[in-house]
Amino acid sequence: MSDALTRPAGAGTSAPPKPNAVVAVLALAGIVVSLMQTLVIPIVPELPTLLHASASNTAWAVTATLLAAAVATPVVGRLGDMIGKRRMLLVSIVLLVSGSVVCALADSLVPMITGRTLQGLAAAVVPLGISIMRDALPADRLAGSTALMSASLGVGGALGLPAAAFVADKWDWHILFWTSAALGAVALVTVLLIVPESTVRTGGRFDLVGSLGLSAGLVSLLLAVSKGGDWGWTSGTTLGLGAAAVVILAGWGLYELRAEHPLVDLRTTARPQVLFTNLASVALGFSMFAMSLVLPQLLQLPTRTGYGLGRSMLTVGLVLAPQGLVMMAMSAASAAVTKAKGPKVTLMIGALIVAAGYGLNIILMSEVWHLILVSCVIGAGVGFTYGALPALIMGAVDPSQTGAANSLNTLMRSLGTSFASALAGVILAQMTTDFGGHALPSENGFKAVMAIGAGAALLAFLVATFIPRRQPAASTAAEADQQTAAVTTKA
Repeated sequence: MSDALTRPAGAGTSAPPKPNAVVAVLALAGIVVSLMQTLVIPIVPELPTLLHASASNTAWAVTATLLAAAVATPVVGRLGDMIGKRRMLLVSIVLLVSGSVVCALADSLVPMITGRTLQGLAAAVVPLGISIMRDALPADRLAGSTALMSASLGVGGALGLPAAAFVADKWDWHILFWTSAALGAVALVTVLLIVPESTVRTGGRFDLVGSLGLSAGLVSLLLAVSKGGDWGWTSGTTLGLGAAAVVILAGWGLYELRAEHPLVDLRTTARPQVLFTNLASVALGFSMFAMSLVLPQLLQLPTRTGYGLGRSMLTVGLVLAPQGLVMMAMSAASAAVTKAKGPKVTLMIGALIVAAGYGLNIILMSEVWHLILVSCVIGAGVGFTYGALPALIMGAVDPSQTGAANSLNTLMRSLGTSFASALAGVILAQMTTDFGGHALPSENGFKAVMAIGAGAALLAFLVATFIPRRQPAASTAAEADQQTAAVTTKA
């Protein structure tokens, strides 16, 4: 089987009468979810005042979403394969709308954290949407459609930041969440009306023990990574959570290998095409998040530092907005390269473009247009890579496993971003300059983070070279029969 994205004959429903509408609705759902992730950024500095709580406590409004997304993504992906991807997509959107309403009504910390947790539980929308496309769309539409769906994560984030900053500056902050709820409701209705349910199912029982083990391991790991800077990297809490994560995830892996119906099929995950794609995804997630940390700070630091540009959060959003449009445009180019050369080549090209963007930023960071150019170059690379990743994953797994496989790949990217946030935070905290009695990140600190971002992208390129050009066929006829039997019709 080619490593390019293919749709096996008879793997799902017949092509819907309006594939363009299906793609548009699923992309809308992905954009709404990515909007949710950036919605709170403009008001983070004001949350202690708005919620009458300390800054360390209000930080949980961001951390809770991260943890909920990490737990929900693999679980919901597996449930989608078992009981229906469209069904779980609808459940995820309902959680998003519910969380948005809770946040819109919140005036204290606990309701805000509750609402942000519910929003985080909707994170599986994009991998579910990609998996639905594989089952529902004609084969010649898959490459471009999945690239667009995957890019919706970046598009929504880039476009949502200036919109959120504008709304927060002009009106009451609760409107941000009412807007999120309204957009989620639109996505819910359009999915109900237009998106078909796939008949591709794995059946079997849900792995409750496996889901609890993975959730405990991921929460321990991400808490250690995301809060280590606040608690201290050598504190007992941080080290204890890190050690617990290692032990729990090791035990979880052993359990999954023996489980009859595992949450994550580790044997499938160990296939070279899946394994190296997921490893490249961690490196790419790390690389891509570095820009999100550095550019906003450079834009907002005072001009008297000599390298800050002294701009508002609204300007930050406007500078980053073109990146989303570039990502959307590059999804078509990504699909074209994938059809001609395969997704492995597309991924490698994208990683090199991202690395070039960071290299450019090391020498161009003194003008607003410099940062617009850099964000667009990196956005172009992201557009390529985001289109290639689902193509590689789905070219290597059975149609009945696409929900779980795509969700795991999304989780790998998220882990990369979490590691990037932690490392960049350490670097910027250590490489500082004195400004009026306050320690601010130094110019060399920002350049160091950019250099590491470029290095991570080059690491992704190197890992991608190990992805086989062709996926090995099933080793035995019995294995093929087992895969065929796993595909069941809708009850």
